[in-house]
Amino acid sequence: MALLEVSNLNVYYGNIHALKGIDLIVNEGEIVSLIGANGAGKTTTLQTISGLLRSKAGSITFNGKDITKERAHNIVRLGIAQVPEGRRVFANLTVSDNVRLGAYTIKDSHENLKRDRKNFYDVFPRMRERKKQIAGTLSGGEQQMLAMGRALMSRPKLLILDEPSMGLSPLFVKEIFNTIKKLNEQGTTILLVEQNAKMALAISDRAYVLETGRISLGGEAKKLAENPRVKQAYLGA
Repeated sequence: MALLEVSNLNVYYGNIHALKGIDLIVNEGEIVSLIGANGAGKTTTLQTISGLLRSKAGSITFNGKDITKERAHNIVRLGIAQVPEGRRVFANLTVSDNVRLGAYTIKDSHENLKRDRKNFYDVFPRMRERKKQIAGTLSGGEQQMLAMGRALMSRPKLLILDEPSMGLSPLFVKEIFNTIKKLNEQGTTILLVEQNAKMALAISDRAYVLETGRISLGGEAKKLAENPRVKQAYLGA
C-alpha cells in the first residue's frame, strides 16, 4: 500500500525549474532511496514533501490525504518527520532537551512519553551516556544519532533522511546505516537521500535516480545497483 505518493511535482526557484514532473511512491514498510548528483533536486524533493517548499504544480498524498498545501508543522502531526542535511540539532541545549523537543507535537501521558524516551536511548545507547551533554559538543556521528532520535520522538509513519552519512567517519557511517535498517525492521517506513549510493542501495527495497530535476530511473534497489549506467555514474564502477 502506498504510504506516500508524489505525482507530477513541479517546483521553481524564481525562474529556475528545479523539479520537472517528479513521480515517486513509498509503500508502507519500505526503505526507498533517492540518489543523484549534487544539484539534481534531491533535497528540494524532500523539502517539498515536508512542506518547507511549495510546488507550482502536482500533488503529494500521504496516508490517503492530500498534503500538497499543508504547512510543515501540520505535516509533522500527520506523521512525516525529516532529519535535514547537516543534522541541525539545538546546539546550545542538552541531548535530553533535544529529545524532549522532538515530541512537541505529541499530546500524551507522561508515562507514554517517558517510554518513548526510553526507546530512543535503547536504539541509541551512546546517547544515554551523553544525556546531560550540550548537543553542540557531540561528534558529527553522535549529532546525527540525536537528530534521528529527535525525529522519531514525533512517532512518524514516514521518516525522511537527507544525507545522514555526510561528513561522518567510516565507522559512524556503518553504524548509521545499521540503525536505519534496524528502525525499518521495527516498522518505520523510510525515504532516504544519500550520497553513498552503494550503501543506500544495499539497504533499500526500491530506489529512484534523479537527474536535473527529473526521475530518470526507478525500480528494485538491487537491480538498479547492477545497472551499468548507475554503476558508472554513482557506484564508482
